[in-house]
Amino acid sequence: MTGKQVEKYIREDLGMTPRHNCYALADAITDMAEELDHDECELMYLLLENRPIDALHTHSYGFHTANGRRIINKIKDYYYEYESAS
Repeated sequence: MTGKQVEKYIREDLGMTPRHNCYALADAITDMAEELDHDECELMYLLLENRPIDALHTHSYGFHTANGRRIINKIKDYYYEYESAS
């Protein structure tokens, strides 16, 4: 996943202006996808839209599970590492 893809998704699909570093976000999502061996796009949807990932059990009754919170927090940690390095 690239920063341009993330930026395009936020601008065109969500109709919003990115407020964060899209390149750092793309790198963070890619790292988490590799760690979980899961699709990058689904992780991006989880983070940006709160869209559940059934295979990873991220939600229960519309709320984040412990696993869902762990995934989101880990992506945030990766993001802040990349953002501070740039």
